[in-house]
Amino acid sequence: MTARLRAAGHTAVPASRSGARRLDWAGPSGWDAALAGADAVYLAYAPDLAVPGAGETLAAFTGRAAAAGARRVVLLSGRGEPGAQAAEQLVAAAADAGGLEWTVLRCSWFAQNFTEGAFAPAMAEGELALPVGMVREPFLDADDIADVAMAALLGDGHAGRVHELTGPRALTFAEAVAEVAAATGRPAHFRTEPVEEHLAGLAAAGVSDDVRELMRHLFTEVLDGRNTATTDGVRRVLGREPADVAAHVRCAAPARV
Repeated sequence: MTARLRAAGHTAVPASRSGARRLDWAGPSGWDAALAGADAVYLAYAPDLAVPGAGETLAAFTGRAAAAGARRVVLLSGRGEPGAQAAEQLVAAAADAGGLEWTVLRCSWFAQNFTEGAFAPAMAEGELALPVGMVREPFLDADDIADVAMAALLGDGHAGRVHELTGPRALTFAEAVAEVAAATGRPAHFRTEPVEEHLAGLAAAGVSDDVRELMRHLFTEVLDGRNTATTDGVRRVLGREPADVAAHVRCAAPARV
């Protein structure tokens, strides 16, 4: 999204723990420097908005953004996650108190998970194993999220709104893996594994306890079919259909897969 904003003639400054403008959620003393000069703020909290304390942290940050002179805040949230929705309410309340316009983008699994995210190494090795069965998810192209976020950051008509974003069709993880394999020409298949086996593998790889518990929550609760239905969120904001998984992979293949 930074590149998109700059290409459109806007000043965009990413802030993170490793970026040129440092931002550490656990270090409020550095927040004001990270917010200096910001007119609009896009909030993406890692590892997930549903983790304990995320909402309180982002609400405090939103208050500081208002004090720094920002006028808009756009929050990336999780679709079908009660904890994320609770965090949304805290951010919205802080924004209202500070006189900021707020917008929420509710999203779930990304097409990029298979091409450059957490699943990419397994896909390259030819097998993706996850503790999920035949549940269908409308995998979303993260580039569509970036375009919707830009619209909310720069345009009017989004204040106080929740945009729920999905891809155009729902696929099982096995179907998604098959489509990615077909689009890239690299054989890969999907295997369902028990959740405890999956979490043990994460532990062996050095994944922290809190992230493992987040994965348990996502695979045993959120992936229960609640997010299977598609929405018209991308079309309503951008006036076009969202990108399909296969289309994303075909575009990504030369550079990233």
